[in-house]
Amino acid sequence: MNTKKQNQKPFILFSLILLLVIFLINAYVLPMLTEPNVVTTDYVSFLQQVDNNEVAYAEVGSDTIDYVLTKDLPADFDTSSTEVSLPSSVTVYETTRIEDQDLANRLLAAGVKTQGVKASSPSLFTTLLMSFFPFILIMAFYYFMSRQISKRMGGGGLGGSSLKFGKSTAKIYVPEEDDRKTFADVAGQEEAKASLNEVVDFLHNPKRYEQIGAKCPKGVLLVGPPGTGKTLLAKAVAGEANVPFFSISGSEFVQMFVGMGAAKVRDLFEQASAKAPCIVFIDEIDTIGKKRDGGMIQGSNDEREQTLNQLLTEMDGFAPNKGVVILAATNRPDSLDRALLRPGRFDRRVVVELPDLKGREAILRVHARGVKTDPGLDFASIARQTAGCSGAELANMINEAALRAVRSGRSRVNQKDIEESVDVVLAGNAKTSAVISADEKQVIAYHEVGHALVAASLSHSAPVQKITIVPRTSGAVL
Repeated sequence: MNTKKQNQKPFILFSLILLLVIFLINAYVLPMLTEPNVVTTDYVSFLQQVDNNEVAYAEVGSDTIDYVLTKDLPADFDTSSTEVSLPSSVTVYETTRIEDQDLANRLLAAGVKTQGVKASSPSLFTTLLMSFFPFILIMAFYYFMSRQISKRMGGGGLGGSSLKFGKSTAKIYVPEEDDRKTFADVAGQEEAKASLNEVVDFLHNPKRYEQIGAKCPKGVLLVGPPGTGKTLLAKAVAGEANVPFFSISGSEFVQMFVGMGAAKVRDLFEQASAKAPCIVFIDEIDTIGKKRDGGMIQGSNDEREQTLNQLLTEMDGFAPNKGVVILAATNRPDSLDRALLRPGRFDRRVVVELPDLKGREAILRVHARGVKTDPGLDFASIARQTAGCSGAELANMINEAALRAVRSGRSRVNQKDIEESVDVVLAGNAKTSAVISADEKQVIAYHEVGHALVAASLSHSAPVQKITIVPRTSGAVL
């Protein structure tokens, strides 16, 4: 009941605003367009204009006198017709009629024609404009309101109206040869690639699994810290299988109107079923998949939980061998609802961890493919200096090295550029303006050597790679 009332509120408000607009058009706009250009004057001024031979035409009515001045008529105006048809631009003056027996003689003496005065009929364009102007204005207002509501609802396009409120905004990525991602573009995640390779094989050869009675996992949950390549892995799966790839963020399902998120989930799965075999990737699924605490007030509505319920229903509804595989990514698996993680929904969990030494070196080489570098760069040395870095941070280091080479006026990246970019990404830019006395430098050097000795004695597998007393913008002193 509350849901129905909430859904009706925007339409009731829109209807009231539309009625107000129509009233204003009929009360003010249309009279302004149809009302002739009439100027009210006094009777004495009218008589003075008649005596001065300034009046060309006059129409004497029972209560008013309408007249036109000679100076207002066009130079080529035809005065031979029995009835005067004035152009719309000519001003008609109006004055109150007073019982004056001498008026007829004064008009005749001044040569004023009294055949009748009327404004010319409006043109076809003016008639059409007056007829359709309210409709055009209403449609423009409706279009504007629809666009504003559509933006808040996450929709778009022409109209973007309530017809699109429940449409999925998932981006469809169809792999092409020039930009297709494969497992060769993913480095440092060999275990994750091996686990996902079975999904690729199922999409390639579904009958092979059907013959033995095996079912492919309906859903695969990619778990790992930010920047480890979860989205890239999902695209690589789609590229290896050469199938359409639907990508959407969990936050795009959450809407301001109750029920719209669930409608988007239904529409997403309908599109995926129509393009099967395909892959649906939901990034940051914890946005809609958080645990339900059951503490809701009776009668209230929770859009996020309705969206989650619809997602659970849809994952139960499609056949496992239909060719639709759900991939989802999160860095907070502990916050997900248990119903989402049970067998039959997200059957498999793939951990995407921070790369090890060998993986970091491989990632650096992958991202350095599109950058001009000096031959013989020691990527292994850089990998040893970047312990604990994610793939995204390593990619940023390569880009920072390229930017540094451009600032230095060189066309290739050298070893020094990459080493400096590591310090920039991890600790910030060097503070070259800092003034440190010789005594302070000596104290800092002793301090840092102490850190290095302790680190070397505690970790024999990861020896100290660099010691410096140069301060950085982040406040850290390496």
